[in-house]
Amino acid sequence: MQTHTRVSQISVSLLFTAICYAIFMPIAYAQAQAQEAPARDAISTQPLDVWADVINLWQQFVLALPMLSLGLVFFVLCYLLAKPVSTLLVRPIGYLSQSQLIKLVTRRTISLLIILLGLYVFLRFAGLSEFAIAIVSGTGVMGLILGFAFRDIAENFISSLLLSVQKPFKIDDVIEVQGQLGIVKQVTARATTLVDFDGNHIQIPNATIYKNIIRNLTANPKMRGKFIIGIGYDSSILDAQQLATKVLAAQPTILQDPEPQVLVDTLGSSTVNLQVYFWIDAQQYSLLKVSSMLMRLIMREFEKNNISMPDDAREIIFPQGVPVHQLAEPEDPKAVQLENNAMNKPLSPAIEHDMQDSEHVDDLSSDTHDIRQQAKQARDPEQGQNIL
Repeated sequence: MQTHTRVSQISVSLLFTAICYAIFMPIAYAQAQAQEAPARDAISTQPLDVWADVINLWQQFVLALPMLSLGLVFFVLCYLLAKPVSTLLVRPIGYLSQSQLIKLVTRRTISLLIILLGLYVFLRFAGLSEFAIAIVSGTGVMGLILGFAFRDIAENFISSLLLSVQKPFKIDDVIEVQGQLGIVKQVTARATTLVDFDGNHIQIPNATIYKNIIRNLTANPKMRGKFIIGIGYDSSILDAQQLATKVLAAQPTILQDPEPQVLVDTLGSSTVNLQVYFWIDAQQYSLLKVSSMLMRLIMREFEKNNISMPDDAREIIFPQGVPVHQLAEPEDPKAVQLENNAMNKPLSPAIEHDMQDSEHVDDLSSDTHDIRQQAKQARDPEQGQNIL
């Protein structure tokens, strides 16, 4: 600490000596020249013009040296104080916005203005006022030219500023933009990087994201799923709805608030189509896996309770006609026995296997966590600091 103080004192002493020398030296030099002028004129009546010009420039430089020194000191001070002053001035912005990008841009802008102020004052002290004004004017013109030349880059940068302020999504959120669905891995000043559920990295310019519809699937952990299942016209719609609702209520992965619903959707050519609605916690469970499990369970429940699920109707034309033979009268005991056997026929082995396999546990966990881990382990396609 003492050494640093000693060096500072020596630097101030040298600077003071240089300023005093620059102030008093031209005066003494001018007096000496005035005294030697008669003798020099007597010796040489034709002085060299080049040497006179050099001496004149040197005199002007020595006379301007104090102002140059003062301007240079002011420029150095502005350069050294630009960062701490800008950091101090940017601190109140933290109460208005937590965006790191806004703070960075504001701090660099203030630093640049302070440095330009120091350069302008230095040029004014150096006697280059017109040049200083030209630099300030040229900076604005150059800014306009660069703005038109790099319009797309400027648009992405401004969009990144707006995204960092508004924050429609966060890192690791699942979003969909222009049909691209994925997890937000990185947001830089140019583009946003998504990792889709196939493991691919997708880079979307920030201007495209800001100007298009953003679908955030993580903001609300509750997600609704739906699928259609058709029953025959000969089956009871009310019984089918009750059976499907019973299956939905028995599953712990299905949220009961909002409650699941089974509604008639459309009347098809051969089936009455029921739309099954249900809600899950998307942060814990996968919508695709839960939908697959529910379709399997509801289908088996319908088959167990003789709810028919016919295929789509197809029209078959027989040019020669179809011969019809009546096998027996309705009162025939054989016909009654055949009908009872058809009603009480045993279930197929595949259906019995699905119903008896109570130890089978479906993996319904969400794939989002796995994709996030892959995104962290993958190489960054674009080098840049996250702004969110």
